[in-house]
Amino acid sequence: MITEVPKTIIVTGGASGIGYAFCEHLAELGHRIVIADLRGADESAGKLRSAGHKAIGVTADVVSETDVAAMADAAQQEFGGIDGLVNNAGLFTTLALKPFDQITNQEWMRVMEVNTLGPFNCAKAVLPALRRSGRGRLVNIASTVPIKGAPNMAHYVASKGAVIAFTRSLARELAKDKITVNAIAPGFTLSDGVLQSDLQNRIGDNARTTGRCIQRDQVPADLVSALAYLVGDGASFVTGQTLAVDGGGVFL
Repeated sequence: MITEVPKTIIVTGGASGIGYAFCEHLAELGHRIVIADLRGADESAGKLRSAGHKAIGVTADVVSETDVAAMADAAQQEFGGIDGLVNNAGLFTTLALKPFDQITNQEWMRVMEVNTLGPFNCAKAVLPALRRSGRGRLVNIASTVPIKGAPNMAHYVASKGAVIAFTRSLARELAKDKITVNAIAPGFTLSDGVLQSDLQNRIGDNARTTGRCIQRDQVPADLVSALAYLVGDGASFVTGQTLAVDGGGVFL
């Protein structure tokens, strides 16, 4: 039986939605949490502290090297190190669904900037601390859309395909440093952002429920145990994997 040792884990985009569900669950398991987000990080960390957990909030734009360096510094100053990074921040719910030839270059590059440069920046910023940890965990939040080839969101699909490829490459590079690198690929999830943008009613029933073995809507709580496993000590021999958590919509 493996006894879980608490870790210091940064979650980007952790102030709301799926990100906050991740933070709350990991905190309940005894981990020390650093919430990094553009808005609301301090308030969300305060909620965790009010519940008796160890957490801090850091305002950070994952596209900014300066911001993510400050994020890594804050985590180390508060908790003495970094054991894990969850690259959760990304653009999705604010995107307009449209044929690929109607996506502008500016839209394409903005999605790539946040969804691919962001994880790259954050991974670089925390790498020295993960190496010192000797039990580093890096988890990228991808999506099942690159496997499905979903239409009318080519920029998002391409960005999440890149995240899966990035995960595999880093797994090979960082194994020597005792750092595992994996990805979680959620299906369409009823997050706060989805509900606020009414995306669930624009995406279609096949993406939501009928294309799944388990035919119900996915919620953030469906994802948290997968993350807890991948950052945990029991997953020390698991790396380079993409775990689809989508009710059986895709099989990898």
